[in-house]
Amino acid sequence: MKLTTKLMGAAAALALVTGSQAAAEAHMSEITVAYFLEWPMPFQYAKVEGMYEEAMGVDINWVSFDTGTAMSAAMASGDVQIAVSQGVPPFVVAASAGQDLQILDVAVSYADNDNCVVRSDLEIDAENAADLAGKKVAVPLGTAAHYGFLRQMDHFGVDLASLEIVDMAPPDGAAAIAQNSVEMFCGWGGSLRRAKEYGNVLLTGAEKEELGILVFDVTSAPAGFVAENPDLVAAFLGVTAEANAMWNSGENTDVMLPVIAQDAGMDVDATAETISTFVFPSVEDQLSDRWLGAAAPSFMKGVADVFVEAGSIGSALDSYADNVNTGPLSSLGDM
Repeated sequence: MKLTTKLMGAAAALALVTGSQAAAEAHMSEITVAYFLEWPMPFQYAKVEGMYEEAMGVDINWVSFDTGTAMSAAMASGDVQIAVSQGVPPFVVAASAGQDLQILDVAVSYADNDNCVVRSDLEIDAENAADLAGKKVAVPLGTAAHYGFLRQMDHFGVDLASLEIVDMAPPDGAAAIAQNSVEMFCGWGGSLRRAKEYGNVLLTGAEKEELGILVFDVTSAPAGFVAENPDLVAAFLGVTAEANAMWNSGENTDVMLPVIAQDAGMDVDATAETISTFVFPSVEDQLSDRWLGAAAPSFMKGVADVFVEAGSIGSALDSYADNVNTGPLSSLGDM
């Protein structure tokens, strides 16, 4: 049996029916979905194989972005209906500013694949991080990398006012540290991998998690789009969950990996190295208290408060519970 056929399991088959009905009711023929290049994930196998279109009954225009903040802007303008793997911090920034977005699932957890790198020639590590004072740092503001940077600087007692912070998308930041234009880089994915060729991280993923610096992305969408198209959204999440389940089983790596690598714009070895640091929670896990059931809203509040204290945003919401919508994901059942 072809893997594409296997991936159309019970939940995805149900999504095929409900998703097609939703598309017809909304009179939609096409939607636009945002994602990242150099950020390999199982959904990309389903993307390449056309499984989302088959399940949802609409054409999908896939558009790559450099940052989650750009994804928020595209959803605000109506140019994007669903964003895959948007970082929680950029989501929080948009929601705090009044943008009516909703988290639909936990796309990936990746504490080891979002970090800050200090140039090797400076010989700065966790023991002498105070020596970062006066250094120039490339940080994509309003992103997961920005949040992690703020938390790490607070942990090490480095005064933000002592740093020259430059807003750079990760690809630009990686180029800057390679050219000695900045002393520290913060970012993720392929850009982080390239930056690490020129420096070292201050804290490992495990060390960051011990400090409560969680790093995970979500699938997000405008609340109005979800309200008008709940079955279409459930169909999308169903295909994603099936692709994740097939990857997590470990039985389909040889078939899926080269397809994911090509779609991510990476070679197979780099893809295998990157995706090995990713965790793709099951639907049951995502709906548990550890994730969307309880932890996500409180974590978002914590992120917002950090940004407010740093002066990155003007104010935080009292609660982010209304920004989590588990309805479409719950309709899938266990996967």
